[in-house]
Amino acid sequence: MPDARSVAAGSMPDLAVEVTGLVKTYKASGKTPEKHALKGVDLSVRRGTIFGLLGPNGAGKSTLINILAGLVVKSAGEARIWGHDIETDMRRARSSIGVVPQELNIDPFFTPSELLDLQAGLYGVPKSERITDRLLGAVGLTEQATAYARTLSGGMRRRLMVAKAMVHSPPVLVLDEPTAGVDVELRQSLWGHVRELNRAGTTILLTTHYLEEAEELCDEIAIINHGEVVACDTTDNLLRRLDSKTLTVQLTEPIDRVPPQLEGFLVELPDPNRLIVRYEPSQTRLGDVLNAMNEGGLRITDLSTEETDLEDIFLQITRS
Repeated sequence: MPDARSVAAGSMPDLAVEVTGLVKTYKASGKTPEKHALKGVDLSVRRGTIFGLLGPNGAGKSTLINILAGLVVKSAGEARIWGHDIETDMRRARSSIGVVPQELNIDPFFTPSELLDLQAGLYGVPKSERITDRLLGAVGLTEQATAYARTLSGGMRRRLMVAKAMVHSPPVLVLDEPTAGVDVELRQSLWGHVRELNRAGTTILLTTHYLEEAEELCDEIAIINHGEVVACDTTDNLLRRLDSKTLTVQLTEPIDRVPPQLEGFLVELPDPNRLIVRYEPSQTRLGDVLNAMNEGGLRITDLSTEETDLEDIFLQITRS
């Protein structure tokens, strides 16, 4: 099977994943009522990006991923992977995507090397074109290549799942909570490998509950809530949505009240030596706040500012 990333750039699709009006309804069963897991989702993932799909538990993220992977049948709408419709061009669509699920579905009685060879065979990759050793090296499992999978730690199994998803060199890689249960060092190693894959041309679709990871890694982010996409933009544009900044200053001399020069600002005095000012950068400059403090006779020994982060955006959008 040819590596989709080696195709001439001109023949590659602009969108690695394209979802239009996607609906998934789980029918009522017994005492369980009908559930609308996806309600007309539209989503476009540009080729070559790291795209974050965020949302609370039960928002519909896993349902969407399982539909793309061919594990769940959609109720309505369309979805294409690398330009291939997941229903009418199922074989090519599935060969264009690799999925790392949340669950560690690894046969404990196979070695990592055997597991990757078996997975490559299932995708029809000829033995001469298999990259088992390279993948094991990339995820740091060369020394464990011939050890039974049951002897691997949780972090090692998670990395093995990434390698397993890449045996057929898919142009699109889906990572569904890939760092759950992985320690900090292994997490950094895994993200280093993901960045390398992305630089080599692989489009990454990522779900994670570690919002600081999404903020650092993703070019674009969609937030899904109650089966609907409630926000989708570049990471930078999302961060600009909350026009808020916090200035905390440590004072040289204690005060018992806020000077009148600061009455036009939102000010807190948590203790006599510390002042907190919240303001909107689009309306107020930091220099204006500092000038007002100076006019009020305040002397500062230290100051710090806190920017809006992705967690603030996430909580504001999904608070319902």
